[in-house]
Amino acid sequence: MLDLSQDVVTVTAALVDIPSESHQEQRIADAVEAALVPCEHLEVLRFGNTVVARTNLGRDQRVVIGGHLDTVPAADNLPHHMANGRVYGLGANDMKGGVAVGLRCAHELTSPSRDITYVFYECEEIDDTHNGLRKLAVERPDLLQADFAVLMEPSDAGVEAGCQGTLRAHIHTDGERAHSARSWLGRNAIHSAADILNRLNSYEPRRAVIDGLTYREGLNAVGIEGGVATNVIPDACVITVNYRYAPDRSPQEALAHVEEVFAGYPMDVVDNSPGALPGLHHPAAQAFLTATQAVPRPKFGWTDVSRFSALGVPAVNFGPGDPSLAHTKGEYVPIEHLQKCEAEMMQWLR
Repeated sequence: MLDLSQDVVTVTAALVDIPSESHQEQRIADAVEAALVPCEHLEVLRFGNTVVARTNLGRDQRVVIGGHLDTVPAADNLPHHMANGRVYGLGANDMKGGVAVGLRCAHELTSPSRDITYVFYECEEIDDTHNGLRKLAVERPDLLQADFAVLMEPSDAGVEAGCQGTLRAHIHTDGERAHSARSWLGRNAIHSAADILNRLNSYEPRRAVIDGLTYREGLNAVGIEGGVATNVIPDACVITVNYRYAPDRSPQEALAHVEEVFAGYPMDVVDNSPGALPGLHHPAAQAFLTATQAVPRPKFGWTDVSRFSALGVPAVNFGPGDPSLAHTKGEYVPIEHLQKCEAEMMQWLR
C-alpha cells in the first residue's frame, strides 16, 4: 500500500522498492492508482500502465506535471537504502524521486491555484513506440493540453528549459572492390570518407539564444562502419552522424541543414525528433521561476518535454537528482533535493 500522506523521502523509498523495469510497470501503476483514487479532488484515469489524475476546478490556467514509472534493468541495487543524506536504489534518481514529488503534490493540493493534470506513465526507458506519454499524445491529446508543463526528470533540483532536437543519419560512400595487393584496380570507400570527416572537423556549431538561454548545437560523427576483409579494398563505408539542434529549428529545417553540410553524398535518416522551446515568457512559467527562485539553464539533450512542445505547451525539466547518475548501479537522490523540489512545487501550485 502506497501511503501518500507520508513524507516525500518515505514515498520515494516505497516507490523504489516496487520493481518496475520497462514493460513490468503494472504493480507500480496499480499502487499509484490505488493511492490516488481516494483523493476526492482528483479525477483518476488509467491507460494501460499510465495513470492520469487531474483537478477540474475551473481555474484560469492548467498545468501538467509528469514523470515516468519505469526503470532500466536492475543491477543488484534493490531494495533501497539510505546513507549520507541520500536515498539509494534502482530508479531513485531516474526518476522515482520526481514521481514521489508529483504524487505528494497530487495528494496534498486539494485546492490548487491552477488546475493540474498529473501524468505517471510507462515505458519511457525503451523504444519510443512503447512510451506511455507518446501514446497519450496520440490517443488522448486533450488530456495533455495545458498552459505549461513540468517534467520531473532529474535536473539537480533546478530548471532546465526546453530541450534540443536530435537527428541521426547514415552518410554513405561507395567504391570498388579489389585485392589489396592490387589496390590501384579498385576504389577505397573508407578513404573516400575522409571528405566527410574533414567537413565535420571544419564545421562550426551554431549557438541560438532563445528566451535568454543559449542553446549550443553540435554535429558529430558517432560511428563508422566499413571493410570486407583485411585483403580487400572496401566498396562501401557508412558514417553515422548525430545532429543536436536548437529548439528554434524544426525537424525539416534540421534535415535541410544536414543535407546541405553533406551535399553530394547519399544519406539515410535514422531518426529525427524535434526539440522543445522553453516558453519562459509565459505567465505560468514566470510564476514557476519565481516560486523556485531558479536561474534557468538550457536543456542539452532530448527529453519528453518535446511532446508537450509539439502540442503547443511550453515545458521545463525540474526534478531531484543529478542527471549524470541516471542508469548507474549506484544511483541515488539527495534527500535535500526531494525536500527542496516538493516545497517549491507546493509553493508554486498553492
